[in-house]
Amino acid sequence: MTISYIPLDKEKHKDLKINLQHDFGYAKEAHIAAASIREYAQLASVMPVVFVKDPNSENFHSVAMLGTEKGSNLFVHEGKWQVHCLPMNIQRYPFDVRPDGEKLGVFFDENSALITDDGEPVFTAEGEPSPFLENRQQLLSELANSEMATQRFIKKLVELDLLDPIELLVNYANGEKRNITGMFSVSEKRLQDLSEEQVVELHKSGFLGAAYAVLMSLGQLNRLVHLSNNTDKAIQNLQLRVGDAITKEQAAEQPANA
Repeated sequence: MTISYIPLDKEKHKDLKINLQHDFGYAKEAHIAAASIREYAQLASVMPVVFVKDPNSENFHSVAMLGTEKGSNLFVHEGKWQVHCLPMNIQRYPFDVRPDGEKLGVFFDENSALITDDGEPVFTAEGEPSPFLENRQQLLSELANSEMATQRFIKKLVELDLLDPIELLVNYANGEKRNITGMFSVSEKRLQDLSEEQVVELHKSGFLGAAYAVLMSLGQLNRLVHLSNNTDKAIQNLQLRVGDAITKEQAAEQPANA
């Protein structure tokens, strides 16, 4: 069913209830999820974190990579989340924070399968936010604040020319091959080549640890291979190419001029 976010209204939605049985079927088609700098360290222990560029604004955004195919989340199997860490942008559903007039407001997906008759009430009998809603409001507030910090981090990476394109060469067990492009990661070489002053600045701002967390997260690409065994399109192996390696490979594939 199509996602349809509408503003949460305590009068109109006083009887709204949400199922908390942790069925993650709603996320089974999400192959990426927005990731914030405050959760990089945790996410990096279980899934790759990469950057993608918005084709319209040219701005970079950080995302957790949940699969190699659009419409397929390898971290959801039979409705269950397969690892101990859950991206905040998956956890917040069916709620979201969005512009509502001149301010930000809480919205929810009115078509969500998590809306039930016997779930957790969103409002108390007096029409006040329930403890459940207060918890979600806190999560949404953290997400909004984290997004601002994340954009400052990405702006600094761009300023220091620390982003490199990456490419995944995926070989599936059925013989199919696929190249996944359009992603970026932190350049380990250029990070190491920073001046002492630049390194200290990154450290004091909390950005140095975040940069290394993103780098370390690429080691979790192997987890995607493992999780794909639960699907009908298992990955046999995948290869990561970074920065100059992509350029050199593309040059080698070009026919020589006569």
